[in-house]
Amino acid sequence: MVDSKKILRELAQHPEFGVLISLVVLATAFASITPDKFLTIPTLYSALTLASELGVVTIGIAFLMITGEFDLSVGSVYALVPMMVAFMVNSGVDMLIASIIMLLVAFGIGLLNGVITIKTGIPSFITTLGMMMFLRGILLALTGGFPVRLENPHWLIYVLNGSIGTEGLRTGAIWLVIVTAIFSFILDWTPYGNWTFAVGASAETARELGVPSAKVKIINFGISALMAGLAGLMAFSRFRIVDPTLGEGLELEAITGAVLGGCLLTGGYGSMVGSFMGAFLIAMTRVGLVLAKAPAYWYRAFIGVILIIATIINMTIVRKFVTSG
Repeated sequence: MVDSKKILRELAQHPEFGVLISLVVLATAFASITPDKFLTIPTLYSALTLASELGVVTIGIAFLMITGEFDLSVGSVYALVPMMVAFMVNSGVDMLIASIIMLLVAFGIGLLNGVITIKTGIPSFITTLGMMMFLRGILLALTGGFPVRLENPHWLIYVLNGSIGTEGLRTGAIWLVIVTAIFSFILDWTPYGNWTFAVGASAETARELGVPSAKVKIINFGISALMAGLAGLMAFSRFRIVDPTLGEGLELEAITGAVLGGCLLTGGYGSMVGSFMGAFLIAMTRVGLVLAKAPAYWYRAFIGVILIIATIINMTIVRKFVTSG
């Protein structure tokens, strides 16, 4: 006789299984609605292109969420990095040098978020909300609300998000796979990954066991902002223009992708592969709704419902089959 509880307990050890099932169900639904359009290579590549930038942000924010914190400033960092790179490149600075400088700045912004949050005890929601508004205000003040275009193409834009072949695949998808693989390895196979899970489960207990809980959280804030900056450069490389409102609402989509992938807002649980799939599910939803000719406003409504359902399912599974042993 099949032991359903044992099966659910095993599945609970792999957060990505839930989103994988959701992907299959969603793909089947869209394929039945638009079979001649959805099940095609160009559609797959379109979804991968949309998922690549969101996915990189999602991986970074998921890594932070596992420690029990989250970052609302990623959307602003996503816009700030390419905007400042565009200014520097148009002023004669090499794009590679400008990109490295701004990625370091992004990492520094994340570290600052972490230091303020950990040292003052202010909830990360407040800290990063304030940073989000501060950075967005700077962007609007610097540009007057107008977009900035890259005047001279640079080889780096082809590396970050150039076209591969004629079907629509871009190098951004490769970057997403690389980032997912790197952080999956760190999370699942290194002591730092164990520290990340331990801090999320109980920062105080982890500290008593010798884990530098504060340092882990601060570094993970830096990683979250760094990935947002990288994703912003990928988006900039695709369009070669950056708007000061770029990335507005991205933080909510990234958190949604992480939750769909199995992360809990309370920390201690999550998966990088699952977060990758969560971002892809969001991208696939957007593409599927467009192909089905659904009104644009249904996208956010659809994602909102999925987020609530995914959170309820994740919390129920973790409480019943993980924390209870």
